[in-house]
Amino acid sequence: QVQLVESGGGLVQPGGSLRLACEASRSIFSITAMGWYRRAPGNQRELVAVSRSAGSADYGDSVKGRFTISRDNAKNTVYLQMNSLKPEDTAVYYCDAFVTGIHYWGKGTLVTVSS
Repeated sequence: QVQLVESGGGLVQPGGSLRLACEASRSIFSITAMGWYRRAPGNQRELVAVSRSAGSADYGDSVKGRFTISRDNAKNTVYLQMNSLKPEDTAVYYCDAFVTGIHYWGKGTLVTVSS
């Protein structure tokens, strides 16, 4: 089992940047995949980015080239660097850890992109 706590959300103007953090309650070194998903009002949850223990990463089409996912295994933390933010990036962002076939979720952090 693993508990996840997200932080770093807030209000930012279009074109700005934010960095989200997801701290896990245990070592993430061997966790198969850790990622970020988001859910905007009225929309389904969508993949933002995923980082795999083997070193690869994937991104949703809408964030490619703007967002970067990274891991700090020493801090048991996964980050999401978000640049060139757009109003359509407004959503609750959730951290996910995929461990032995089970998804564990954080409670989410709200990102609002607005002028």
